[in-house]
Amino acid sequence: MEHSKLGEDSEGVLFHYWALFDGHAGSGAAVVASRLLHHHIACQLQAVMEILRNPASLPPTVLGEELDNNPYLQGNTPGPHRALTRAASLRGAAGAPGSPCNTPPPPRFFTEKKIQHESLVIGAIENAFKEMDAQIEREKQVYNITGGCTALTVVYMLGKLYVGNAGDSRAIIIRNNEIIPMSAEFTPESERQRLQFLGFMQPHLLGNEFTHLEFPRRVQRKEIGKRMLYRDFTMNGWAYKTIEDEDLKFPLIYGEGKKARVLATIGVTRGLGDHDLKVHDSNIYIKPFLSCCPEVKVYNLMQYEHGADDVLVMGTDGLWDVLSNQEVAEAVTTFLSNCNPDDLHRYTMAAQDLVMRARGVLRDRGWRITSERLGSGDDISVFIIPLMYGNRQP
Repeated sequence: MEHSKLGEDSEGVLFHYWALFDGHAGSGAAVVASRLLHHHIACQLQAVMEILRNPASLPPTVLGEELDNNPYLQGNTPGPHRALTRAASLRGAAGAPGSPCNTPPPPRFFTEKKIQHESLVIGAIENAFKEMDAQIEREKQVYNITGGCTALTVVYMLGKLYVGNAGDSRAIIIRNNEIIPMSAEFTPESERQRLQFLGFMQPHLLGNEFTHLEFPRRVQRKEIGKRMLYRDFTMNGWAYKTIEDEDLKFPLIYGEGKKARVLATIGVTRGLGDHDLKVHDSNIYIKPFLSCCPEVKVYNLMQYEHGADDVLVMGTDGLWDVLSNQEVAEAVTTFLSNCNPDDLHRYTMAAQDLVMRARGVLRDRGWRITSERLGSGDDISVFIIPLMYGNRQP
């Protein structure tokens, strides 16, 4: 967890930051991101801090320009131009033939999209992820940055939690025994249509070895000419098509659940790094299909009065592969209720308890939660963050 003040004076805005990075194919990207992503987020927030500190005024469309002082953006501009038709307005626009050079152009638009302050924070986090991924690509050879990683971040500032997720980690809020999902996993199945559309639009990325179409199983040569179930990027359902030679190629997305893979290689579709990742024994790069852009969800802490057992749970996929949201919520609630409310270590101990529950017990047949239920064989990292301290904005 990191905390810092944003702003050039003693009245800077305090923000807190937590993050989980789950590496694959090497630890380099996860290590670099864990050390630098929060700096990118802070820099992006710093650029808009003066706007964020003034909640009474909407963010200006153009920095340094106030809405009230721009005659071209006002919806109720007085004067003779107000009654102009749209065609006359276009003819009289700046630079248009016949427009007097000494006459300001009449307003072309009478409305302007209103951007809220939290959208600036969301945009700052999104751009920080992109900057982090670009830095990994620039410096991967110099510093031997290997592999890739998923990233789940939480930023607390100005009374709100901003949860950014790129990958298959997960965050949930447990509030008064209610479960509030704060992220969604990005997998080959959840992003099937985006990936298939990219393969359709840029078939060279498939290297003449893969097809963007999905079939329930691999197509066999003897099935050419027969009609088989399929779907493409335009479809949520399934339909039948006549099998052709092209359909014998390996599907861009193959398998289901945790076994689903993109280009027969990777089971997660968003994250940082992986710039050198290729399909086995080929020259097909996988990075074009992977996105570094997070989905950011917002939770307003100021809208609720939180108790000592209301928490945000962050965990890597090793936790969620074997425990459901409900099981995690029940385990955390039960554990915290049996602890001394004044013990500040209770949240750390509850996180450790979750890790042990997900791992299970080592038996003759491996790690088991019960005799019939496998424990997690993956790495497991968990944060449990109490929400009651966010009830009052500092």
